[in-house]
Amino acid sequence: MALIAGPTASGKSALAVALAKSLAGTGSEARIINADASQVYADLAILSARPTNEEMEGVPHHLFGHVDGAEAYNAARWADEARGVILRAHETGQIPVLVGGTGLYLRTLLTGIAPVPEIDPAIREEVRSLSVADAHAALAGADPAAAARLNPADTTRVSRALEVARSTGRTLAEWQEAREGGIADDITLAPLILLPLRDWLRERCDVRLSQMFGNGAVDEVDALLARNLDPDLPAMRAIGVPQIAAFLRGRISRDQALERAQAATRQYAKRQYTWFRHQPPTDWLRHDESLNIDSTNNLAIILRHKLLTG
Repeated sequence: MALIAGPTASGKSALAVALAKSLAGTGSEARIINADASQVYADLAILSARPTNEEMEGVPHHLFGHVDGAEAYNAARWADEARGVILRAHETGQIPVLVGGTGLYLRTLLTGIAPVPEIDPAIREEVRSLSVADAHAALAGADPAAAARLNPADTTRVSRALEVARSTGRTLAEWQEAREGGIADDITLAPLILLPLRDWLRERCDVRLSQMFGNGAVDEVDALLARNLDPDLPAMRAIGVPQIAAFLRGRISRDQALERAQAATRQYAKRQYTWFRHQPPTDWLRHDESLNIDSTNNLAIILRHKLLTG
């Protein structure tokens, strides 16, 4: 199985299709499997940069645009669905190609998920009513290692660690050591991490957002808003949606919405870049140059060779 990962706008989708076409030249068929948290939503075809039918070039694509924006999709559900697609590919002699930039999805699929029980709602409410400073101070008593590791201003992760410790009596790290359901030990993986030049990536992000705004992203968000969905749903919090929503509600100008969406995308790409540079195993192949047609095809040949020779 191949895995192509990296920050947004790094050229993953084009490389996945190039790999599939290269494999087809040897008589092997590939299935491309989405591993991007936004591209699963049917409502976000434009803002998630989901590949168009033309860009797919006839290669089978799975787990793209198959979830309604009203659903709170998550990594556990994605991993379960991805396992099913991978199994079917193997059963028919096809090669799965995972492609995406959501590290949590990939980690959940490969190494499993921590079997943390449901959090007591009363404890969750109590923890989330705390200021981040108070929550971090409480975490220092309940889980000192997590408190030392986490940024004191990281509200989401501090609250999560504290509510797990209070609700279960075990630290989140202890639960994570008991991960289950991962497939890493059952497959042969040919991974490639794309880490292109940062200036090139920032420019790609900005240009792509401008194109999205000119190619229907505003209408896409307008249709989402018309559904009156819960603003806390993942689809409603996807990059570009809150910024365009503010524009449509008359709070900011179109240019301001674009600038804010571009800034949010650059920040997200920076976080992804850092994650993929440091979190995957050190023996995973990394490509730290920007991509063009020639380099994309060359990387496809390298990956093809790894897949076919083991």
